[in-house]
Amino acid sequence: MAQFKIFIVEDDPWYGEILQYHLSLNPDYEISRFTTGKECLANLSKKPGLISIDYSLPDINGFDLLKKIKDYNPDMPVIVISAQKDVNTAVSLLKEGARDYFIKDENTKDLLWNAVNKERERQSLQKEVEVLKEELGQKYDFNKAIKGSSPALLRIFALLEKASRTNINVSVTGETGTGKEVISKAIHYNSERKKKPFVAVNMAAIPRELIESELFGYEKGAFTGAMARKTGKFEEANKGTLFLDEIAELDLSLQSKILRVLQEREVTRVGGNERIPLDVRLIVATHKNLLEEVKKGNFREDLFYRIMGLPIDLPPLRERGNDILLLAKHFLEDFCKSNKMDSITISQDAKDKLMKYNYPGNVRELKAIIDLSAVMCDGRQICDSDIYFASVTMGDSFTNEEKTMKEYTIDIIKHFLKKYDNNIVKAAEKLDIGKSTIYKMIQNKEITVN
Repeated sequence: MAQFKIFIVEDDPWYGEILQYHLSLNPDYEISRFTTGKECLANLSKKPGLISIDYSLPDINGFDLLKKIKDYNPDMPVIVISAQKDVNTAVSLLKEGARDYFIKDENTKDLLWNAVNKERERQSLQKEVEVLKEELGQKYDFNKAIKGSSPALLRIFALLEKASRTNINVSVTGETGTGKEVISKAIHYNSERKKKPFVAVNMAAIPRELIESELFGYEKGAFTGAMARKTGKFEEANKGTLFLDEIAELDLSLQSKILRVLQEREVTRVGGNERIPLDVRLIVATHKNLLEEVKKGNFREDLFYRIMGLPIDLPPLRERGNDILLLAKHFLEDFCKSNKMDSITISQDAKDKLMKYNYPGNVRELKAIIDLSAVMCDGRQICDSDIYFASVTMGDSFTNEEKTMKEYTIDIIKHFLKKYDNNIVKAAEKLDIGKSTIYKMIQNKEITVN
């Protein structure tokens, strides 16, 4: 690990030596000591991790030196040490950007030691976050995040490249399960905003009476239960991207408020008066035809044109040809890896079966099918008999809802219990699972047997 550079600016040689010696006890710290503000400013190009300055220097006072350091680099952390106990001076320095303010006494060296440790830890965590964001950006490289090479998908890739080069709003449409949020994240993490927040909000998942406060935030006391200020999603996404999923579910009254925010590029928290400037890239998604919703009077025409931006219509999985097998292979490898299983292949008869299916639940359904097939297969290869199409075997309603893997498993067991007249032994045998699994679900009231 590289040494953490610290500047100590102190005109008292004896006191400066004490601080330098104390911090030098940590071999990971590289200490440079200066007696004037001018010397400090001349060495800022060395990029210290932290600067400790004396407020009363012979050539410049601490306040002016702090301002010059901040002019050079606003993010450079500075701690001011002073013999003055004036509260107003301390407040002014903190407002100007000082990380901390210490009074010279017998505790100063220990306070500085702790402050340096905390600052180093903060910078280390910040670097980790930056690395993770960079990795996330690589993860959302279009060709890695979105599997497939069909002509329909290649046309989408071309649109994603255009969307990522600008800040234009984007509207993503497509059937449920086609990957609208994945597409939206790929746009964000390939744009200039990739190091800023990506905030996703599912409009259909928030109760109508809470949507306004979730989006715009609220002030303390704005309504009963508002015990403290809350930052809204628009504020959270400032400088980044706000993804509003299921935008068509917004009622008309809230649509007008969102339109105002987008037009004025500012937001006011519920119960407040402060206008907060916004720089937000908006991506919206819906499985509905928004233009049809406008014609029906369910969606404002002016908001429609405001958010439409670059339209991207995702193709359903059934129109993506061989992408089905590419995705199936990817999901199978991912499932085996995450469950620490030996690798599993897909037989030709299973591939043929996968290619003939219609996938009303699109990519999301294919993933559920492959995950279940990996659990159900015997040995190292998935056969056609291991593949269960829920919409065929248990009715089309099976995939109309978004469910967890456990919920799908419960539905499958219910199906087989019904098929074999609640014969638990027979159902367990056909599913190749232990009888205790079904008995436990019955005991937990996850399944009822009449």
